[in-house]
Amino acid sequence: MDITYTSDISRVDWDALKAAVAADDFDNGRTPEQMRLSAQNSFVNVFAYAGEEIVGNARALSDGVCNAYVVDVWTKTAYRKQGIARRMMEMICARVPGQHVYLAAGEEVEALYEKLGFTRWDVGMGRVVGQWLRAE
Repeated sequence: MDITYTSDISRVDWDALKAAVAADDFDNGRTPEQMRLSAQNSFVNVFAYAGEEIVGNARALSDGVCNAYVVDVWTKTAYRKQGIARRMMEMICARVPGQHVYLAAGEEVEALYEKLGFTRWDVGMGRVVGQWLRAE
């Protein structure tokens, strides 16, 4: 089946996306509404579809000048190793020319990102402010 790609968030069935990532063990706890808000507040989104089924997504946060951060890169397990994540990343990178693009990735996917020109950096830190997923 052909895979189609779009940045149109109005087409996304957020309940279906939430169910798909949860079933694929990629759920970080956001509600469908929080997923929609995350996409709405992102600089660029890419969604991959096999027919009407969403089988991948990725998004980037950016200041529009020099820094972008890629998050939520997911391809449904049954569709992995078919170039979907690669195409989504290419589409994101095309939207952030001249910017430093950063992402956090586990060892299991480092080879993919290395093929896309990313290099390992052993620096970085993080912090959750307040309670996870609660804007208080």
